[in-house]
Amino acid sequence: MAGTFCVTITHCRTDGDKATLGFVVANAAQGSEKETMVFLSTDGVYCAVKGEAEKIDEGAPFAPLKELINKFIGAGGKVYVCTPCLKKRGLGEADLIPGATPAGGAALVEWLANGSPCVAY
Repeated sequence: MAGTFCVTITHCRTDGDKATLGFVVANAAQGSEKETMVFLSTDGVYCAVKGEAEKIDEGAPFAPLKELINKFIGAGGKVYVCTPCLKKRGLGEADLIPGATPAGGAALVEWLANGSPCVAY
């Protein structure tokens, strides 16, 4: 059984429910002692942009997105943000929350090539 897990998230502003559920699953994986990576691409990059996650609160039974992200990063989860997707939106590393790292698709490929299961939201 793999000791890693990956969640890719392609939504934030366009569908807060998918962003929220992605981080719920990422927290579950991290809590199950899986080394977990979240890869944010397309609209999903906004999950890691300062001030954006605070705008997403899908309500009970889910915690607000900002709380889920903080919990994930605080537990040692890795958040990688698609560099070309950031550039397309006029964003850069300075726009990201602490704990989020710009990365190209190669980071995702490397993670998955080692046998990590992955789910997408």
